[in-house]
Amino acid sequence: MKFVSGSILSVSLLAGFLAAAHARAEDAPTAPAPPPACEVPDYFLSGDTPLPKVAEAIKAGGPLNIMVVGSRSSMIGANPSASETAAYPGQMLAALKAKLPVIQVNLSVEIQAKKTAEEVAPGLSKLVEGKKPTLVIWQTGTVDAMRSVDPDDFRAAIDQGVVALRDAGADAILVNPQYSPRTESMISASAYLDNMRVVAQEHEVPLFDRFALMQKWSEAGEFDLFTTVHSAELAKQVHSCLGRALSEFIMAAAHPKPAQEN
Repeated sequence: MKFVSGSILSVSLLAGFLAAAHARAEDAPTAPAPPPACEVPDYFLSGDTPLPKVAEAIKAGGPLNIMVVGSRSSMIGANPSASETAAYPGQMLAALKAKLPVIQVNLSVEIQAKKTAEEVAPGLSKLVEGKKPTLVIWQTGTVDAMRSVDPDDFRAAIDQGVVALRDAGADAILVNPQYSPRTESMISASAYLDNMRVVAQEHEVPLFDRFALMQKWSEAGEFDLFTTVHSAELAKQVHSCLGRALSEFIMAAAHPKPAQEN
């Protein structure tokens, strides 16, 4: 693997600004702000790439077992259990349970803190073997962008991981890095976004474009991601929006019959 050294501290906001916000939650109580609309355009939910295993599980009446493999940006705060319901995986789970009230939907979250895609990919088969998920949601690219990992190495690792998940019998969704307008001048995520898109197309794996969705919400004024102080409430709102959007993305890709939805 080829690295270009850089200051992790100077760009850690990309992966940690939402996670660190939870630590400020106990400073002083504030009145809750109205929830953002965080609308998701239809083209984000096209469902052109199917999730056959998920569709089969829904048709059979469950269970639907989902495993999220991600970095610290999959959490709110440093403690995974403390953010279990508020972070986007938990919000996704709640939304799916509401959409599929007669189906058992289970969630496990595997945090791979500070690991690149190349470091995570070899262990995906073992994770699937142990958890036996119907669907694996692999959120990656943030650490690689922060460390300026060679894009070709990154692409090869994503390819290896997707093949491993498919060979292990699970559906897969790729989730790209989160968007932060304050770090755009410090790091470039475009090569990693492009490579994830290419691998997703080559293997016909759905790509949840978290980066573009957060960028849209930021530019529409849904969230102030430019501020240097990110509150716990902002973190919860962003994660809530991402979780609900991801649940819609999964349902669109699974193409469940209307009678199966709530």
